Amino acid sequence: MSGFASVVTDIKLESRDGTAAVWWMSLDATAFKPGDTGTLDAVTRSGTRLEIQVTAVVMDAEGVVWHVVEKPLAAGTDVRGTVIV
Repeated sequence: MSGFASVVTDIKLESRDGTAAVWWMSLDATAFKPGDTGTLDAVTRSGTRLEIQVTAVVMDAEGVVWHVVEKPLAAGTDVRGTVIV
């Protein structure tokens, strides 16, 4: 496993199917590559600790790496990422 610190820079809703949603999040730095999975750990402004599963990683046409998640974090949130290889 490989870990790194980063900040969420952008989020976008990729798809919604009923109550389930798929979100894409970009980070200011990442160790994830397309095809990787892992987790993003964060502490919210209220102090709640969260572990977000990264189910996939994709790169768009502009070269932005997007982390595919079911629960997004707000832009500006500090995260600790762990890539599972």
